[in-house]
Amino acid sequence: MTMTVGMRDLARSSNILDGYDYVDVEDKKTHEYKGLFISPKYADEFKKLLEAKISQEKQNMIERINKFSGKGEVYSKFDNLTSKEIKVKVAKAKYGKE
Repeated sequence: MTMTVGMRDLARSSNILDGYDYVDVEDKKTHEYKGLFISPKYADEFKKLLEAKISQEKQNMIERINKFSGKGEVYSKFDNLTSKEIKVKVAKAKYGKE
């Protein structure tokens, strides 16, 4: 069972939340949606679902960034070389030895 309440009603009495699966909260004056309160019996399940969604969004963002930035790994052939030495080695490999 659901219900829509105003911010003032909720501030005056939190007992409004009792007996409902979830309650939509909106600003009655501007009809702006403010959020959702869920029943304690669904809270743990909803938290797990929300954490999984947030984790997936973060992973997607990391994958998008890694696509352009690389993995941060250095090839073993460049170990212990300065940036200038790496540039020289890459140029030689690319354009031949000279």
